[in-house]
Amino acid sequence: MDSQLVLSQLKIKAGDSIKLKGKVPTEAKGFAINLGRDGSDLMLHFNPRFESGGDTRTIVCNSMAGGKWGEEMRESAFPFQQGEEVKICLSFDAKEVTVKMPGDQEIKFPNRLGLESAEFLSVDGDFKTTFLKFDKQ
Repeated sequence: MDSQLVLSQLKIKAGDSIKLKGKVPTEAKGFAINLGRDGSDLMLHFNPRFESGGDTRTIVCNSMAGGKWGEEMRESAFPFQQGEEVKICLSFDAKEVTVKMPGDQEIKFPNRLGLESAEFLSVDGDFKTTFLKFDKQ
């Protein structure tokens, strides 16, 4: 997946929130939002797949420690539509990461790395970011 947005040297603390708005192209196969210490230590890899990696309309979440993937978590509730604008809000604490999605749906994923701050955020694949805001607690 090509990176659309990569931010590093951030100072996102537990309890802060990250609000993203963007457009999912009509031909979208999937996209990913990554949050963590850097590109090889991710507390969250959030990957909605329209038709990608053998999955159809599935959200795959995972973590990465030292460049090694953890165990995937799959969610079949899929609130994303190709060709639509979407809002996503991320927040975390030392125990879990919460992703709020369209239709008031949310996913909670364990913060396996136990990170209490994040310095890295990337958006990859078929998602055109139009708005990004960091809300400090």
